[in-house]
Amino acid sequence: MNQSDVLFLVMILIGLSTLTVIVWQLVRSRRGGRDDGHSGNWWEGPWDDDKR
Repeated sequence: MNQSDVLFLVMILIGLSTLTVIVWQLVRSRRGGRDDGHSGNWWEGPWDDDKR
């Protein structure tokens, strides 16, 4: 196993972990998985709370 093989495996691991985190965040936001009283999407900030 040479250096380019190790680099390839590391890049695959980084890509898979990134995809896992993105999918996990999407699933949590669809289910409303937060219990801190906020019922918004992840892109909504506190500036959207005063419109409700």
